[in-house]
Amino acid sequence: MNIDENTKINLLYNFYQSLLTKKQNQYVDLYYVEDFSLSEIAEQLQVSRQAVMDNLHRSVSLLESFESELGLIKKTQEIDDIASKLENIVTTRYPDDKELSELVKRISKINEK
Repeated sequence: MNIDENTKINLLYNFYQSLLTKKQNQYVDLYYVEDFSLSEIAEQLQVSRQAVMDNLHRSVSLLESFESELGLIKKTQEIDDIASKLENIVTTRYPDDKELSELVKRISKINEK
């Protein structure tokens, strides 16, 4: 697994983990967050390696379908992009406008929660 794919799945997991079952959360957390191997997970959960792989594939597919339907990651990235551009405009063109600066800060903080 390359780093980009792992990062993508961790991001999906951060956004949508509450929509997974307890079992799905456990598998995804152990593999993608805790960096356990398939064998280590199989041993810990007393299942086969194949069961671990199957569960991970289903869980990742589910996370991807959540993003496809809800688009929270895409929307969050868009808010970040707009907030950054807006901040540049405000600091460049309206550096003395405190009210506008405060609004830009509030927009930027939306995704920090």
